[in-house]
Amino acid sequence: MARISHIQLDTGGIPAPSPEIEQERKVAIYDLLEDNSFNIPGRDGQPAPEGPFALTLGVRDRRLVFDTQTESGAKVAEFHLSFGPFRQAVKDYFQICESYFEAVKKLPPSQIEAIDMARRGIHNEGARILQERLEGKAEIDIDTARRLFTLVAVLAPR
Repeated sequence: MARISHIQLDTGGIPAPSPEIEQERKVAIYDLLEDNSFNIPGRDGQPAPEGPFALTLGVRDRRLVFDTQTESGAKVAEFHLSFGPFRQAVKDYFQICESYFEAVKKLPPSQIEAIDMARRGIHNEGARILQERLEGKAEIDIDTARRLFTLVAVLAPR
């Protein structure tokens, strides 16, 4: 089964997010575990490792780390990605989330919907960047990429 069955965030001393962003993180993890597509392709003539996988996302040496294991704990793959390509999408994502959270408190539904559409657009852009950065390392669908981008944003240095 090419999927993530367990996910853990290694926040390594990153400041706690706001309650709203913490809720976004929890929802992303819940949705990710309910439905995702995650496959590690075979390398060097070896077959693709079989899932389901346990994934730890963390930060090491200012890089995003995907540490993938089998459910029994056997190491499958670890890859490191620069946060650089995500920087603008993460910044935009947090700004639009803040606008959205404020809008929900006081604006009419039509204005909230417009902000939410912009938020989804930025989220999709972050997911696309993540899919590109994982090319050749892991295969993920767009919904999985969207949920993982939320978690990447939480881990990104600010």
